[in-house]
Amino acid sequence: MITPAYVRKMSQYSAWQNRSLYAAAGTLSHDDRMADRGAFFGSIHATLSHVLWGDQAWMRRFAQTPEPRAKTISEALTAYTTLDQLERDRFDFDAVIADWAETLQADWLEGDLTWISAAEGQELTRPKWVLVTHMFNHQTHHRGQVHAMLTAAGARPEKTDIPFMPQ
Repeated sequence: MITPAYVRKMSQYSAWQNRSLYAAAGTLSHDDRMADRGAFFGSIHATLSHVLWGDQAWMRRFAQTPEPRAKTISEALTAYTTLDQLERDRFDFDAVIADWAETLQADWLEGDLTWISAAEGQELTRPKWVLVTHMFNHQTHHRGQVHAMLTAAGARPEKTDIPFMPQ
């Protein structure tokens, strides 16, 4: 079982890493960010957009935040045409996650959540703490892909290890 302190730490980590990746992405040209680099979602831009969409979808389920801009996983890949708008929405949504994490109570994490999975096309029920853990793990997984694409393109994001996170 995770704790609200864990959720707050992961929210801080996520925001730090997002700032790092977007700063590095901003050093590349639009064409370099949009280039298919063989990752699961193809480009740096599409992968960053997918991460935001996933966060928005999970937070909609956790905290009734507004619907994501895109309705589906595939729509999310092209929902943003510029890095500027994607970055603004990303950083704004990092604040939404941080605000939610700050007020999260331990008893909320103990229950189950039932939702309709876009990926599976069916209703699923899982423990909330597992789903919150998944949200942060999903971010980290895809940010790792973005980090690899950025470094291959010559950009230099910050370190990714939690112990090196600024306090």
